[in-house]
Amino acid sequence: MTESTDIPLHTHRLAGREILYALPPEGVDPHPTPLLFVHGAFAGAWMWADNFLPWFARQGYRSYALSLRGHGESEGGDNLDALSIADYVEDTEAAIVWLAEKHPRPAALIGHSMGGFVVQKYLENNRAPAAILLCAVPPQGLLLSQFNLLAQRPGLLMDLNQLLSGENVQLPTVREALFGQPVDNALLKRFRASMQLESQRALWDMSVFNLPLLPAMLRPPLLIVGAEKDVLVPAFLVETTARTYNMEAHIFKGMGHAVTHEKDWPQVAELLKNWLDATLD
Repeated sequence: MTESTDIPLHTHRLAGREILYALPPEGVDPHPTPLLFVHGAFAGAWMWADNFLPWFARQGYRSYALSLRGHGESEGGDNLDALSIADYVEDTEAAIVWLAEKHPRPAALIGHSMGGFVVQKYLENNRAPAAILLCAVPPQGLLLSQFNLLAQRPGLLMDLNQLLSGENVQLPTVREALFGQPVDNALLKRFRASMQLESQRALWDMSVFNLPLLPAMLRPPLLIVGAEKDVLVPAFLVETTARTYNMEAHIFKGMGHAVTHEKDWPQVAELLKNWLDATLD
């Protein structure tokens, strides 16, 4: 799910895991800290490839996106429902170790939705120079989000359950679930074609069985970002995450869950880049 860009996209295979990455162009001094992007449920590294990987590469950041096992072009899809959040954390750890062998500083982490939850679990036993939680599942888990969706948009919840059952969802469902700003049908079709099943075990882990152990977290500098029109991880839950970590949340007006592809996605990228510049230097 990539578009033409002056920044080439590369692929690396790490023990069966797919890693997509983009490097700064010639003449741009690379930042010593690389970035590792971790995708959300039903997605893969592809979600970062259109916009965020090339954009951050242009800013001087060596930018990598991991497909968790069973996602994207990574192995493990044949046993998807047995995969746990612990497995996804293990994938993240492997990618971080690989990056540490290539770069002078450890990678900063950016996790979207489920990926933000995986980042929080990663930090229970690992250090990072910085982490960004982008429309992330809160440390309290998914249940509040599910109850909110049931109360506010029961029809959408039923449609999303079709995706869990392997059925094809309609374009209006993709639009309602992911976007707050105008979006064309071509992008919606590409999203629908790239979306996939998610591990039932991982969803249960995020709901109740494997929530982050807050006292154990090796907490780095955190940036917590949400979207005003996000119906999957509503802004009030992003605010809950921020209060849990004694921080403030930045909520983007008018945007939905797919902040990486909303019309005004460069505003999100700019906020993240400015924060990383100030935090990592």
